[in-house]
Amino acid sequence: MMQIRLARLSAAASIALVTAACGPSGPQGGGGFHGFPPAEVVTLTVAPRSFPVAFEYVGQTLGSKDVEVRARVTGIVEKRLFQEGAFVKAGQQLFTIDPKPYAAQVEQAEAELARAEAQKAQADRESARLKPLAERKAIGQKEADDAASNADFAAAAVKAAKAKVDELKLNWGYTRVLAPISGLTSRAQVSEGSLATTNQTLLTTISQTDPIWVAFTISENEQLRLSRAVAAGQLTVPKDNAYEVTVKLSDGSAFPRKGKINFSDTRVNPTTGTYEVRAELPNADAALKPGQFVRVVLRGAARKDAIAVPQSAVLDGPQGKFVYVAAKDKDGKDIAQPRPVVVGDWVDANGSNLWVVEQGLKPGDVVIVDGIAKLQPGGAIKLPGAGGAAAQPAAGAVPAKPEEANAKSSAPKS
Repeated sequence: MMQIRLARLSAAASIALVTAACGPSGPQGGGGFHGFPPAEVVTLTVAPRSFPVAFEYVGQTLGSKDVEVRARVTGIVEKRLFQEGAFVKAGQQLFTIDPKPYAAQVEQAEAELARAEAQKAQADRESARLKPLAERKAIGQKEADDAASNADFAAAAVKAAKAKVDELKLNWGYTRVLAPISGLTSRAQVSEGSLATTNQTLLTTISQTDPIWVAFTISENEQLRLSRAVAAGQLTVPKDNAYEVTVKLSDGSAFPRKGKINFSDTRVNPTTGTYEVRAELPNADAALKPGQFVRVVLRGAARKDAIAVPQSAVLDGPQGKFVYVAAKDKDGKDIAQPRPVVVGDWVDANGSNLWVVEQGLKPGDVVIVDGIAKLQPGGAIKLPGAGGAAAQPAAGAVPAKPEEANAKSSAPKS
């Protein structure tokens, strides 16, 4: 116990010596925090500007037409006639299902048709022979009417036999499985020798990739936020969703061709709480494949009269995000004062990352954008310029032209 007390007394004495060595702190000592010189900082005088906005979402590519190729007759798969994963044209044969049973059925049906045609010819001759006899009263009218009815029955039988032949020929033709559309095939789901069942067995899938679609979702909260901003006049968006759509690939590169939105759902998915949106892009060289995860960037909106600061100026504190602004203490000296803020979209302006500040700053506020690591709340600072009196904007922090700025809606919100 005695050793513990001695250790505590030694630590307290060390702290006292360090404090004494630093000298007086704060404004009384005429220096910075704990007697250090005032921190040299770079500042930015904020002012409202208009920024083009780009909203970014996670999306997935899919074919503009995705067709499941299924067997339309039952039989043994004899041949696969395409390269899996290759491009096929509409009408190209993909599989052969054993046609011999269907060929035999067609021959049988054609024989039935020939018999029905012979019976019809006989009934027609009988009706033609009895009709004049009935007119001369040589036979009863009923006998002539029966003959005419038999001729009609025979004609109906011929039609039924022809329909049966057509049906069986159609099934015979279905043994040649053809591509319904042009596109990229998936792998074959069955191999030669497998039994295919009518309208059940999936043989392969074909995806039309030109144009290709990109599906993505917008959360209900995000949509409400944008709608309120539009209603308040803070945001303008293209009419009829006429955004310019670009796609970023998984390696960060940009897909060279731009697209447009071709579908936007008006209903919220009750499971995910999101709106479904779909874009369409030209893809003649099949550079995009169905199923890829990409980032979808929508351009064409604009933030009006927004205040933005460099992202490096925004810090995280126990109560949320804040920035340091240059202020005066009671003695008129420059100090760093923390200011809570509510941030919105990210903005890329002239290569500098800015953050739109929704609440907490007003035009004319002087925000500290560099030298923040040395700051303490209420600590003395040295402003740039003669005598440290003038606030200078950080290099590249504010875009020279509004059209050069792009906001990213995927940025985290406070």
